[in-house]
Amino acid sequence: MNISKWSKTGKAGLFLVIILVIVVPLQFETPEIKNPPVTGQLSAPKEVTQIYKRACYDCHSNETKLRWYDKIAPASWKVVADVREARARFNFSEWNKLSPADQQVILWKTVNAVIAGKMPLTSYTMMHPETKISKTDVEILKTYVNSLPNNKPVNIAMAMASAKAADDELKNYRCKDVTDPAASLPVALNGVSYITGYRKWQVIASTNRFDNYTMRIVYGNDITVKAIREGNIHPFPNGAAIAKAVWNKIEDKDGNVWPGTFNGVQVMIKDDKKYAKTGGWGFAIFSGLKLAPVGQTALFENDCINCHRMQASENDGVFNIPLKNSELDKLKNTTDEH
Repeated sequence: MNISKWSKTGKAGLFLVIILVIVVPLQFETPEIKNPPVTGQLSAPKEVTQIYKRACYDCHSNETKLRWYDKIAPASWKVVADVREARARFNFSEWNKLSPADQQVILWKTVNAVIAGKMPLTSYTMMHPETKISKTDVEILKTYVNSLPNNKPVNIAMAMASAKAADDELKNYRCKDVTDPAASLPVALNGVSYITGYRKWQVIASTNRFDNYTMRIVYGNDITVKAIREGNIHPFPNGAAIAKAVWNKIEDKDGNVWPGTFNGVQVMIKDDKKYAKTGGWGFAIFSGLKLAPVGQTALFENDCINCHRMQASENDGVFNIPLKNSELDKLKNTTDEH
C-alpha cells in the first residue's frame, strides 16, 4: 500500500469526522425565526413595494423566507440575529403601528442607506444576489419618497412671513443662549444638557436634508476639531462634542433654498463609559426656540444610536464626516451670527 496515499486519505477522513462532530450538533442549537402575523403593510405603488419586498423583507418584515443555506449553523445564528435587529429597527409588516411622519422618516432613511451602499448588507447580497438594488431601483424609490405629502414645496409667502417672525425671535434666543447660567439650561431625560455658546465653536460641516426639508450647520468643540485634523475619529476621543443647529428649509419653484424657521439644536457628547450603551455618545435634541428636550423617556437615545450605527458606523456614528485640515480652516467662525 502506498503510505503517502493512505496518509492523505486518512487525513481527509479525519478532517471530515471532525467537521461532522462539530457541525452536526450545532444544528440542534439553531434558534428559530418565527413569522408573526402581518398587521399592516406599506401602501405604495407596485414598483416600489416590489423593490422593498425583494431587497428588504427577508429581514425587515414578518415574511422572512430562509434558503436552505440560511438554516445551517453557525451561519444561521447570524441570520437570526440580523433579522431580529432589523425588525426591531422597523418592520414593514407592522407599518400601521407607525405615525405617518415616522413612516416617511424611515422611508427616507432606507433610500439614504441604499445610496450610501449600506443596505442591503453586502454580506447578505453576496449570498442572495437577487436582492441587490440597481440604479433604476434607487431612482424609483427617490421619486416615490419625494412625492410624499411632507416633501412637497411649501407655500412661499407663508414660509417667508414665518421665517421673518422666527428671525425676530431668534435675536432674543441668541442673547439668551450666551447669557443664561448653566443651571437654567434644558436637560434631556438621559442627562445630556444643552450646550450654550456652541456657535463660538468651529463650523465643521453643513448638511441639507431632502427628506424633512431642513438644513443644518454642524459645530465641533476643540477636541472634535483636533480629532478630525489628526484622523483620530475611530473612535472619536472622550470629550468630543458636536452641536447641530437646524432650520426648516424654504425652497421656491426654481429650486432656490434658504433658512426658514428655527427648528432646534441636536447635541452629541462623547464619553465611552457614561454612554457605553449608546456607542459612547450621549444624544439630545432640543426643539424650537424654547429648546424643549425631545423624548418622552430616556430610551429615545436608542432610536438615535440605531440610526447613527446604520448610516455612519464607519465614522464612529457621526453623519457627514466633517472637512479636514485646510478645508476645515476655511470654515473658521468670524461672527456669532446664526
